[in-house]
Amino acid sequence: MKNYYGSLCTEMYEILHAEAPQEELGFYLSYAKAGQKILEPMCGSGRFFAPFAERGYDITGVDLSEEMLERLRRKVPDAKVTRADLTEYDPGEKFDYIFIPSGSLSLLTDLSLCKAVLGRLKELLADGGKLVFAVETLGCRCPDDTDYQTAVSVKTKEGLDLLLKTKNTYDGRTQTQFSPGIYELYRNGELLRREHMDFQTHLYRFGEMEALLREVGFSSVVTYASFQKEIAADDRCEMFLLECGDSPQ
Repeated sequence: MKNYYGSLCTEMYEILHAEAPQEELGFYLSYAKAGQKILEPMCGSGRFFAPFAERGYDITGVDLSEEMLERLRRKVPDAKVTRADLTEYDPGEKFDYIFIPSGSLSLLTDLSLCKAVLGRLKELLADGGKLVFAVETLGCRCPDDTDYQTAVSVKTKEGLDLLLKTKNTYDGRTQTQFSPGIYELYRNGELLRREHMDFQTHLYRFGEMEALLREVGFSSVVTYASFQKEIAADDRCEMFLLECGDSPQ
């Protein structure tokens, strides 16, 4: 399944990204207010969800990977999280603040699907609510390579070797970065398990996501180039940070 985080992928993710980067976490926390209902779609293993919960915020999460959600529940046993497809997610309530960190929305490489998700998130926003998220830009393009190379090697807590082998190709027509991966788990050189991941991301041009957001009905869209809220002016940054809502009447 495209961009599905399976068990070995989740294991490596937890080793490499156990905690949210503090600067990025601070950016998303800056929008949160006491008493708000907060939603984190694509919440994964909870590296952002957990700090929000620890601070007492009323946060709900949704993700498609049960493996990732299982890790989140270990961190926040009473977490309000659901496994669901975002286009079908219907929690029966609306949210004051919705955020998607780490460029996760770029995983939706089908732009018609991305537009449908954005429309659904707008429906889930309460009056006056904000949607804040990041997408990757053309600045994130990786050099093309034809053969799988070992990109990461880590030790699990059991002392096993977990490797990620990957390669990269870029389709300029669709602005899609293809980075298929093979996760391999070894004990003393003996292969125990192998897991494939079809990893793809859409790399955005300046103005491209803004157009999608206005198509689904957002009247106020601000694009930042950094966590310090520097206004973006072109593609020369690795990530666009978008703050979306409705203009006051």
